[in-house]
Amino acid sequence: MQEKKYLKWYNMVGYGFGDIAGNVVYAFLSSFVMIYLTNTVGLNPGVVGTLIAASKFFDGLTDVFFGTMIDKTKSRLGKARPWMLYAYIGCAVTLVAIFAIPVDMGKTSQYIWFFLAYTLLNAVFYTANNIAYSALTALVTKNSKERVQMGSYRFIFAFSTSLLIQSITVKAVAIFGGGAFGWRTVAIIYAVIGLAVNTLSVFSVKELPEEELNKSEYPADFTEERENSTSEKYGLLEAMRLLASNRFYLMICGVYILQQIYSAMINMGIYYMTYVLKNENLYGVFSWAVNIPLIVALIFTPALVAKWKGMYRLNLRGYILGTLGRALVVLAGYMGSVPLMLLFTGVAALGQGPWQGDMNAVIASCSEYTYLTKQKRVDGTMYSCTSLGVKLGGGLGTAIAGWLLAASGFDGSALVQSEGCIRMLYIMYLWIPMIISLIITLILSKMNVEETNEKLKAEQGR
Repeated sequence: MQEKKYLKWYNMVGYGFGDIAGNVVYAFLSSFVMIYLTNTVGLNPGVVGTLIAASKFFDGLTDVFFGTMIDKTKSRLGKARPWMLYAYIGCAVTLVAIFAIPVDMGKTSQYIWFFLAYTLLNAVFYTANNIAYSALTALVTKNSKERVQMGSYRFIFAFSTSLLIQSITVKAVAIFGGGAFGWRTVAIIYAVIGLAVNTLSVFSVKELPEEELNKSEYPADFTEERENSTSEKYGLLEAMRLLASNRFYLMICGVYILQQIYSAMINMGIYYMTYVLKNENLYGVFSWAVNIPLIVALIFTPALVAKWKGMYRLNLRGYILGTLGRALVVLAGYMGSVPLMLLFTGVAALGQGPWQGDMNAVIASCSEYTYLTKQKRVDGTMYSCTSLGVKLGGGLGTAIAGWLLAASGFDGSALVQSEGCIRMLYIMYLWIPMIISLIITLILSKMNVEETNEKLKAEQGR
């Protein structure tokens, strides 16, 4: 039976614009906040890492909260779109605040300024915006193929934006005079762009009515039971219990967190290029080697999902290739061959691309698993794993990077770093990403939620 279609191509493109807005914040912050704080503001990377880790405590308290609030929201715009629209205003303001720390302020005040702005951005505004944006995948269509296509469009824009920001930011800061003024000016420009495209994304799609979302092909008595149980109200603790009982949700959270730690280590490439390869402009070149293959993989992901009849095989085989690619990057790094490093970086990214494109659809399947086993619809809460993973993993990754830099004796004012620091940069940029990729591959080998759902439907007489 052919699935009903809900979206036009321009709805999917408009939806994808939301990840331009998201990565205007995330890619800029994750790629450059540490080097801005250490080399421009003059803060200690170890202290910054500790503050980021402390900030994650607050993040952990807000993810499921905002997911639950989205599930309970009723408005003219729907459940998720109001949160996505209004939360981004706070994202824009706090992003600028992070890159506008007064350089003549006392060190203690600078640390406090950074901690408050960073925590507000991540724990409040980015959380609400990102969970709402991700939840739209399950709220604007029930068509599994359209969900995969939405994920592909989304991450094509995400990686394109990351590529652009990683390629032009260093030069843009220099164009605006460098130093604190240069960073602040670039942050303001990015914030304004983000506001515009986020608003466009919000109004490019329309959420389905509640009755359409809950409409089912189940037998009449079973459907009535589902609808009655779905309408029951549940609180934050109940939502957390539902998530904790879903093993696939826990696996996706783990993968998301590991992915963001992986990305944080790759973003430390700005240090690797500056102090190991002696050319900071290579950071933009390596960004092309990462993002172009990812975009290519995303373009073909919907077709490959259809060919292999599901996402499980594609994701697993892709990450096996990705892990092999990262292992070869390690080898090329010790050989000192930049061309080979670029080649194998591209191979790794190509393998990791399909998961990036279809993971929102996988999360939708995880939400369906909760619906099939617990008779509760928790779409917004389920997508808390996206925000939890991005913020906890990204923050933890940046914190770990700060601690490792401090432990290695990194000196932001020095043109040449110590041998101990150089060895640490090898570990951070080469070894840690390869090990994380291997762990993710092992987790994905257990994440066959689609097959599990089909078995449950068969048992329930669907």
